[in-house]
Amino acid sequence: MIINRAGADHYIWGGACDGWVLTPGRDLRIIEERMPPRSSETRHIHHRSRQFFYVLEGRLTMEMDGTSLTLNPRDGIEIPPMTPHQALNDSDDPVVFLVISAPGTQDDRTELPV
Repeated sequence: MIINRAGADHYIWGGACDGWVLTPGRDLRIIEERMPPRSSETRHIHHRSRQFFYVLEGRLTMEMDGTSLTLNPRDGIEIPPMTPHQALNDSDDPVVFLVISAPGTQDDRTELPV
């Protein structure tokens, strides 16, 4: 079966960011996300899930355990479980990326103070 965002479940997070659930499994979850310019998610951890962020378009800043890294198209970064992290779009253009989580992140997120 072909999977793309046209047929995927869509949700809005952070007020203006989009997510399309491409693979909704509990053992593996793949989401395509779009963040408009100057947007961010909240800093958080996952207790069990290991994540991989892969940029398709734009530039994503990933704050990971106090260090900020810039990911360009075709760059990726792995986030181990229990690692504080936050995705930010510091640019004037939207950013589109994949978030691959194993196991899935359902009921596995704790928000952290700023």
